[in-house]
Amino acid sequence: MLYLIRKYAGFPLIQRSRRLARAFLAQTHRAGDVQRQLLLRRIARHADSQFGRDHHFDEIRSPEDFRRRVPIRGYTEHEPYIDRVRQGETNALFGRGTEVLMFAMTSGTTNRPKTIPITRESLNDYRTGWLIWGITAFDAHPGMLERGMKPILQLASDWRENYTSAGIPCGAITGLTSHMQNPLVRMTYCMPAAASRIKDIESKYYVALRNSVHRDLGTIIAANPSTILAIARLGDREKETLIRDIRDGTIDPKWSIPREVRDAIHLRTRRPRRRASRRLEAIVERTGRLLPRDYWPDLQFVANWTGGTMGAYLRSYPEFFGDKPIRDIGLIASEGRFTIPIEDNTPAGVLDIQHHYFEFIPEEQGDAEQPETVEATELIEGRRYFILPTTGGGLYRYHIHDLVECVGFHGRAPLLIFLNKGAHFSSMAGEKLSEFQVVAAVNAAQTSMGLKLTSFILLPTWGEPPYYSMLIEEADLRGEGVQGQLEGRVEAELSKVNLEYENRRETLRLNPIRIRRLPAGSWADFQQRRLAHSGGTVEQYKQPCLLSDLEAIKGFTFRGEPENVAG
Repeated sequence: MLYLIRKYAGFPLIQRSRRLARAFLAQTHRAGDVQRQLLLRRIARHADSQFGRDHHFDEIRSPEDFRRRVPIRGYTEHEPYIDRVRQGETNALFGRGTEVLMFAMTSGTTNRPKTIPITRESLNDYRTGWLIWGITAFDAHPGMLERGMKPILQLASDWRENYTSAGIPCGAITGLTSHMQNPLVRMTYCMPAAASRIKDIESKYYVALRNSVHRDLGTIIAANPSTILAIARLGDREKETLIRDIRDGTIDPKWSIPREVRDAIHLRTRRPRRRASRRLEAIVERTGRLLPRDYWPDLQFVANWTGGTMGAYLRSYPEFFGDKPIRDIGLIASEGRFTIPIEDNTPAGVLDIQHHYFEFIPEEQGDAEQPETVEATELIEGRRYFILPTTGGGLYRYHIHDLVECVGFHGRAPLLIFLNKGAHFSSMAGEKLSEFQVVAAVNAAQTSMGLKLTSFILLPTWGEPPYYSMLIEEADLRGEGVQGQLEGRVEAELSKVNLEYENRRETLRLNPIRIRRLPAGSWADFQQRRLAHSGGTVEQYKQPCLLSDLEAIKGFTFRGEPENVAG
């Protein structure tokens, strides 16, 4: 009976998803018209909002009018309107009848977290994007649907971590989508919806394994490959506990799982599975380890980000998954889904022209006060751009600082790959660290210690897991214990101003900051190298406090370390 439920429960969803995918791909051939019509519908819908009145939406008849009336903005400039929505004034950003379901929380570029409104419209856009992504991936791997949909392992976080003064939930959109799944379809997903409320990350990873390691998994989906590797490594490290729990129908009490969550997921884990435990034991006896390539031999593909700095993680995949294909999940943020990859083993995705209106700033104009923008159909293959979405969540000409490259077209819709967060951001594990946050954290640490650093820079440094090197000339670090104290203070301050950084540290996806001592004169040498590369003048030079380039660390020599140490 369970097999029949799994086989047929998702059938209407699969058929609907295929219709949505066909329509989306067909619309790419008239991408310009689709984009302009979407923009004008959105403008008309929200013309009676305070934002719409402030920007004369009732006078906008074209994209050119839109650009004249609405300036390019980041989160800070949107925040006064968003704050009013948090307090229950929906019409600050939205037209009549708009329902705000929650706020997605993510780190801002300053010291305040962002809260992104999730409306019924933006949630439907988000879910539809996932359906299109999913069916194109599943149809490319027929084993996913041969005997009903294969089980899927995908983690979610709590969508009700806290509430605004108006009682609107704040948290993760993944938790809301999990909560809203059809109960029959949800049976295909290994992770119970209640597990999104588990805060301790290793406990959550263990519950994910406990509910999936014995199943014939079709795919594992996570944004960051570091998450997938952490789950795989935990399964190997905790193999004895995992096999015992599978055999006995239990979850070891050592895991930090709230009582109400344990009770909620008990139905899925209470059944002893002795045959499955014997199979896992045989794997360990044969190989000495417990790895996904052995307990999920028919895994169809792995799904996660592959662009930007993610390639460094992917080098470890063969050890755990063998030669399984990888499907990029697309450029996704709390603000929405922006691309839909339709092929394996490439970070390129088709711009989601159906659900957001897009403009692009050419890379060379990234620092201009009033940059010129181009529409999606005007991109040039091989060129780089900063992406500016206008979304159903109340964001207009929103500068998210994501740098993308156009690598081709599907129809007239561009194929984009994500490169990085721009010159003033770094993200190795999804922490999206901004230069503003780094400067604020280091300044606070200096003040609390009575220090005055001549200069410093934070550089991403690869390792397992990676970390940030804080480079300081040794003359600034005189005194007993100063280095260790400064490392701890900066670490604490960064965790205060960046929620994702704090999370990546807690979840062991980033190691702590490490101060590296530079010999005297290093900053002068660094300045000369940068000026020689950029062709600028000394008067124009600005010392960066954060770089995103993983190779930058190789340009320095450190006291007490071998020359050109990269890690």
